[in-house]
Amino acid sequence: MNTLTNYALQTKYEQVKKLRPKLEEIKNLLNWKRFLSLFPDKESCLGRPEYNRILMLKIMFLQSWYSISDEEIEFQVYDRLSFQQFLDFPEEIPDYTTIWRFRESLTEGTIAEQIWEELQHQILSKGVEIKEGKIQDATFIIAEPGKKNSGLNGRGREAKASRNRDATWTKKGNKNYFGYKLHSKVDVNTKIITEFGVSTAKTFDGHIDLADSNEITYRDRCYSGSKTKAKGDATMKRGNLTPHQKLRNKRISRTRCRGEHPYAAIHRVFHGGKTKLTTLARVYVQQLFVCASYNLLRLTFLLRDSVSSLKN
Repeated sequence: MNTLTNYALQTKYEQVKKLRPKLEEIKNLLNWKRFLSLFPDKESCLGRPEYNRILMLKIMFLQSWYSISDEEIEFQVYDRLSFQQFLDFPEEIPDYTTIWRFRESLTEGTIAEQIWEELQHQILSKGVEIKEGKIQDATFIIAEPGKKNSGLNGRGREAKASRNRDATWTKKGNKNYFGYKLHSKVDVNTKIITEFGVSTAKTFDGHIDLADSNEITYRDRCYSGSKTKAKGDATMKRGNLTPHQKLRNKRISRTRCRGEHPYAAIHRVFHGGKTKLTTLARVYVQQLFVCASYNLLRLTFLLRDSVSSLKN
């Protein structure tokens, strides 16, 4: 019966695929089975059987592309044919608590970092050339500050709000922000995110250096005066500048502006840039899949562009 039902769903999906094939295209980019070896075997046979880890990983990607909560992703998987096809029409769909627990498990150990490394490896295997030049930038991840009158008097300076443990306040220009920061290093040529980091909002951008010693790193004015491990420090200068320094800034800005592309996609396409998670470790895992999702979206464009170039 399940086989017959899946066949009917797949037949219906063929029409959806003609109208909007984006998820189908992205799904076929990765060898999902390679991620299985990153997870340890279950220590005991006791308790409920685990959900397929590839299924759980794919759900993390869907959440990032559509910026939806654990409760909402559970409903959307039941409701949308395109989501079910992306997940290979699972016979059982995990509930929102299972999704939360899976993400929580990724905050421990090094599995999250290994997932990122495997993704980068598979991107390179597609023939995408990552060059030495990199762009470093940062953007805010807005969080809910919580209630002012929470009733938690005398709770200490460590708890900044009633709903969020690690997020902090900061001010940029005349605007206040509460939450975290996503720091990213983007390849100049492909606009692929090659490395990322997450900090609290009050962390100064210049205190986070994602550069490697063999790279040329392009950074904006807020990094001026900050040291970097990069062999070439293409950081824009600020203050009273000479005509030569102004021209240098202009040359750097023409390259550095490409580093804004990932943030534009995350905010406009994914409707991201915000979080409901309450600790730095959880936000780190969330942003890992946001950056990975952007990279896959960008990879589809690069591969289509390379095919078009070959035809011409």
